Amino acid sequence: MLLNFLRSAVLPRHRNIWVHHYLLAGMSTPAKMPKMDERLVWVDLEMTGLDLSKEEIMEAAVLITDSELNKVADGPNLILKIEDSVLDNMGDWCKKHHGDSGLTASCRNSNISLAAAEEQILKFLQEHTEKGKAPLAGNSVHADKKFLDKYMPKVMEHLHYRIVDVSTVKELCRRWYPDEFSKAPKKQLTHRALDDIKESIEEMKYYRSAIFK
Repeated sequence: MLLNFLRSAVLPRHRNIWVHHYLLAGMSTPAKMPKMDERLVWVDLEMTGLDLSKEEIMEAAVLITDSELNKVADGPNLILKIEDSVLDNMGDWCKKHHGDSGLTASCRNSNISLAAAEEQILKFLQEHTEKGKAPLAGNSVHADKKFLDKYMPKVMEHLHYRIVDVSTVKELCRRWYPDEFSKAPKKQLTHRALDDIKESIEEMKYYRSAIFK
């Protein structure tokens, strides 16, 4: 009876009384929930090089967080089939690092095509994000975006046109907040896609807590 009276008589004149309604009903006030359309799509690619005209995607990993950088879902972590002729013609840096990490050998033995990888990633994004809402995020992610634009256009069509580049925040922090920059988490530099994504998220979490207060 009392709650019905408050709804009909008091609430129309005093909108902020809704808090008391929750208290009277024995309920806590609703917490702010991160919105689905504010999610971030973290992507990292390992490539045979940076020359877009001839290099290819070796590995692709995807992870989605909410706007608070909390993980929402682990996405595909795929090693693509690359022809021996392409791998054998990589530059010295890629030969060494991808050879040492085992990625080169894994690409030789993989049976995942570029088309299959794109479909898996797109399906994952469709399940966890709204089309045109979630931006691409990562470290120096503009480089990844170039390869995605060329090799996985359907994935890019699903994403927002903006990007969230941790490297930009890093460079500004280095210039404007040198003390905080010196305490940023150090990277392991494994040059594997999923490892790089996780480190990028941790780095952004640090900048948020140290700078965006």
